[in-house]
Amino acid sequence: ILVAAVGRPEMVKGDWVKPGATVIDVGINRIPAPEKGEGKSRLVGDVAYAEAAKVAGAITPVPGGVGPMTIAMLMANTVASAYLAAGLKRPSF
Repeated sequence: ILVAAVGRPEMVKGDWVKPGATVIDVGINRIPAPEKGEGKSRLVGDVAYAEAAKVAGAITPVPGGVGPMTIAMLMANTVASAYLAAGLKRPSF
């Protein structure tokens, strides 16, 4: 399992990935996208997706990969903290 969270766009190249590995790309970076027009940008992860996908057994995309899970867990932890702060039992989700 390879978890990439380095904060550099497409830093992890395909030849860094062990064949069949599970790649979890936590990074989110905005880079220029001239193909979309003047001043436009696109989101990429810390993994060079096209290269790594050829080697990996499974890989998370950016955008749409771990971001939704991060938001869900942030919300769950916020609600749990509010319960605890109010002196209530932590909810079970």
